[in-house]
Amino acid sequence: MARDRLQKVMAHAGIASRRASEELIAAGRVTVNGEVATLGRKVDASADDIRLDGERVNVDQDLVHVMLNKPQGIITTVDDPRGRPTVVDLVAIQQRIYPVGRLDADTEGLLLLTNDGELTHKLLHPSHEVEKIYVALVRGTVRDRTLVTLRDGVELEDGFAKPRAVTVLESEHDQTLVQLTMTEGRKREVRRLLDAVGHPVKRLARVSFGGVELGELRQGKWRFLTQQEIARLHAAVEGRSGPDRSRRTAKRERQDRERAATRAERAEREH
Repeated sequence: MARDRLQKVMAHAGIASRRASEELIAAGRVTVNGEVATLGRKVDASADDIRLDGERVNVDQDLVHVMLNKPQGIITTVDDPRGRPTVVDLVAIQQRIYPVGRLDADTEGLLLLTNDGELTHKLLHPSHEVEKIYVALVRGTVRDRTLVTLRDGVELEDGFAKPRAVTVLESEHDQTLVQLTMTEGRKREVRRLLDAVGHPVKRLARVSFGGVELGELRQGKWRFLTQQEIARLHAAVEGRSGPDRSRRTAKRERQDRERAATRAERAEREH
């Protein structure tokens, strides 16, 4: 009889990530065979009656992975209390699925939805540095010196922001099309980053996530991911630990310390 930790079974069933499932268990919202579950509980997914808030957890459901080309004006959530249209409204399937991260209402493009809680957690966890590529139409002509500033990184109100790559695709009529590769997912980060260097965003779309490309999918349409694309997402979050990551983390921490020291020295001189 195969037994796994309850939070792992819940994540596989698409309820939530392992960490979020642990919070549900700790809150006393999960029962196993009629008893309130505790952290560390192991279960047999094929035999035990697992319930969340009294509703049975379907542990046998197939994993579903969907790509949506989100239009502007659509809310990235499962339910909206104000009754606005959501991304889930656009995907007509029986399984209950959840967005992988968020795109704000004004941002369009590639959005992944799935019931694979474990994969969702890994794709969103900052330690995996999963790449997301955006194309932004901004006001003004983006000069080389601005690209240098972006590549060096910009201090925002919630911390330092630095694209992994940034390139001008085309520029005309006092507007520029810019492509940025990001590895974080802070709220409206791309918009705030470009605004900080004097180029407010007129239109923004995500075109790639974890190596999966939007391609020719029309706006408002969706499709299931191929097995190759699902494998690409798993590859994006695997093999990211060990010496290479440790060196990258140490380098990033050293750079953060150096920037903090520079800011302190500048503040001291100003006073």
